[in-house]
Amino acid sequence: MANEYADRATLKQRMNIEVDDTTRDELLDGVLAAASRGIDTATGRRFYRDETATARTFGISGRLVRRDGAVRLLVDDIGADPVLVETGLGGSWASLSDYDTAPDNALIRGRPITALARPSSWGSASRARVTARWGWPAVPAEITEATLIQASRLYKRKDSPEGVTGSAEWGVVRLSRRDPDVWALIEHFVLPGFG
Repeated sequence: MANEYADRATLKQRMNIEVDDTTRDELLDGVLAAASRGIDTATGRRFYRDETATARTFGISGRLVRRDGAVRLLVDDIGADPVLVETGLGGSWASLSDYDTAPDNALIRGRPITALARPSSWGSASRARVTARWGWPAVPAEITEATLIQASRLYKRKDSPEGVTGSAEWGVVRLSRRDPDVWALIEHFVLPGFG
């Protein structure tokens, strides 16, 4: 498994599957991966952090916000302090050191850095190149819980052909398209323009 937001042992415990029962491990791994990537898609972001820093380039135009006396460049989620920030015009790049990360204390609070702030402007540069470990500093508890709920639901989906399930007590029930508990857990993480 790689970059799932919950582990197989916890899912087995939730579903009352014995830990030493390995007959369903492949299926459980598959639903954990699907649930995790589905949450990424629904929120427009990912909650795991890259192992190594990589560079991403951002056009400055349309990504600047003026707030608290500074000009902030909105960037993708950063899960650790940036390694290098550069601005460029044409094919040349200049390293920057006069920036702050925003929001304040984001990493300490377990949240990602989402902007880089400079005191007055980003100058005449048209692009910024940021080298960082992208993602979140740690997977939020709500995301882990939503993953477990959704993975359990996906696992049981094999027993409900065409989205219909039932019992002798309730009769036939059509499964909803979106689990309300999963949505309640993830909705405040959704980036504007997603969901």
